[in-house]
Amino acid sequence: MMAELGVFALVLALIVSALLASLPLLGAQLGAAGWVRLARPAAALQFGLLLLAVGSLAWCFWTSDFSVRYVASNSHTRLPAVYKLTALWGGHEGSMLLWELLLCGWTLAVAWRSRALPPRFAARVLAVLGWISLGLLLFLLFLSNPFTRLMPAVPEGRDLNPLLQDPGMIWHPPLLYMGYVGFAVPFAYALAALISGELGAAW
Repeated sequence: MMAELGVFALVLALIVSALLASLPLLGAQLGAAGWVRLARPAAALQFGLLLLAVGSLAWCFWTSDFSVRYVASNSHTRLPAVYKLTALWGGHEGSMLLWELLLCGWTLAVAWRSRALPPRFAARVLAVLGWISLGLLLFLLFLSNPFTRLMPAVPEGRDLNPLLQDPGMIWHPPLLYMGYVGFAVPFAYALAALISGELGAAW
């Protein structure tokens, strides 16, 4: 059930990211203030949906739900509790899900901290981040889904890679990814400036 909830959250996040990527951008171009104002609530909703998806996968690890292929490949009933949770980013699919969560976190931070910017410019920045999220969510859902079911379920998991069972792996990947994903923010600002043609001293 939790795996299906995670997939549902990702599908909804995909829809929200498509709206974030398109409507504020069109609104900024056409002068439609309502569409421009949609950017910040969409960023917040997208982040909430990704939190729900990550929480669903974390629950699958916590309860050792080996009907989920990713959990069966990266966990074990005797795995210490802390590594059951950090196993969430112990493989490719979970790492991509964490990557998308952090991108949505950065998008929310930009939405919150960009209130001093002209609304149309901020909307373009958030729309560019929405396009990046849209691409990652399409990849997650169709090519690297961490919620894929394993039929029939196995009685025991294969265990987390022993090299990843280290205290450093609790904080290292999230901090590393946060830095990598954070580069999407200056990229979005630069692309928004190019789209708008506003490349003067203020930019």
